[in-house]
Amino acid sequence: MRRLLLLLAGLLAAAGGREVSMQYNPGWNGSSVNLLHVQAVGPNDTLHYVWSSIGAPAALLVVTEGTSSALRINWTQLLSPAPAGAIWIEPAGSVVYSTAVVFTKVFEYSKASALEEVFYPTYDLSNFSWDSVNRTLNHTALTAEFVGGPAADPSGSFSNGSLAFRVTAYETSGRDGTLPGLLHTTNSSKVEFVLAGAAPRGNSSWFALEMATVEEAGVVQRLRSARSIDDEYTPTIFEMFSLVAESRNDSSALSFLQWKATAYGSQAPRREDSIQCRSGSLKAANWTLPRSSIVHAYFGEGIGSTYTISAVNISFGGEDGSIYEEKRYLSWSALLGFGQPPKDTFSPLVISIMAVALGTPMVLLVVGSCVVLFAQGKRYTEYEPIN
Repeated sequence: MRRLLLLLAGLLAAAGGREVSMQYNPGWNGSSVNLLHVQAVGPNDTLHYVWSSIGAPAALLVVTEGTSSALRINWTQLLSPAPAGAIWIEPAGSVVYSTAVVFTKVFEYSKASALEEVFYPTYDLSNFSWDSVNRTLNHTALTAEFVGGPAADPSGSFSNGSLAFRVTAYETSGRDGTLPGLLHTTNSSKVEFVLAGAAPRGNSSWFALEMATVEEAGVVQRLRSARSIDDEYTPTIFEMFSLVAESRNDSSALSFLQWKATAYGSQAPRREDSIQCRSGSLKAANWTLPRSSIVHAYFGEGIGSTYTISAVNISFGGEDGSIYEEKRYLSWSALLGFGQPPKDTFSPLVISIMAVALGTPMVLLVVGSCVVLFAQGKRYTEYEPIN
């Protein structure tokens, strides 16, 4: 409990900024596999984001006390059939909290009718082959991109297409300049899921991304939906989803995954490029994660027993699926990080509009009342009694 309180206090202390660094395959000279270590050092703590496409694409999130913790990797063990214990943080006692998100599968389906859906063979992301992330790593912009496609593609859907996860780290708090205009803090990073050029296998196809999370004992996850009347930063979109991990004891937020209920069908998204985005319910996963993922390397064999696995599907499409079919492009963004998820407040523009909308009738009422009283007073003063 005390360490969790220290975690929350440290996250608040780092609101002013963090020193962020990115390292590709630390301690390994090859580029046949991808592992990206993002380290964000604050005044009192250090955030570690470990992204990898070894097995299914995944992000390992670890927060430690102090500013001197370090990631350690046993590469021989990591790339073996039994990777448990291949990834750890030193000193081990500095670790306050850790979690993981795994992007496991992409489903494609068509709606034959309002009650019937036709599913095509699933894209298992642990069976994809991935380009070297080192080619896209930008230490100035703090961005990197995992780009891949199915190792076997019998339908030829990815002959001119790709699937990607774009990663962005933040040194300061702010808001993204492009849609959906997510508000971020120094305790978060962004991941963007991109499907580009892949041919749909049916008419009016929908796509769904399956995500699994790994949590420690004593942590419970909740999927929340929040609506707002303010759509200034994401026009026509009024709903935000947050998957929040909370301490079972005091309900304090430990980590989150947050996204707006929209995707986009353009590299330079505009309001008219919006693609409908739906969130499935959060469920306990009754299947095992891919054996070769970095999640097994860090959490060991306790996944599913000591640690719990939950899963949620995010689906993308329109009433007729025409947007992706026309543009062959789909982009969906989410924030993941530590502590409370960022909360949008009313912007100054919206507050001004509301003030004018609510204040104008009141001003008219007051002015009108004054005019009536003045007219009545004048009529009484001009009256001359008859002698």
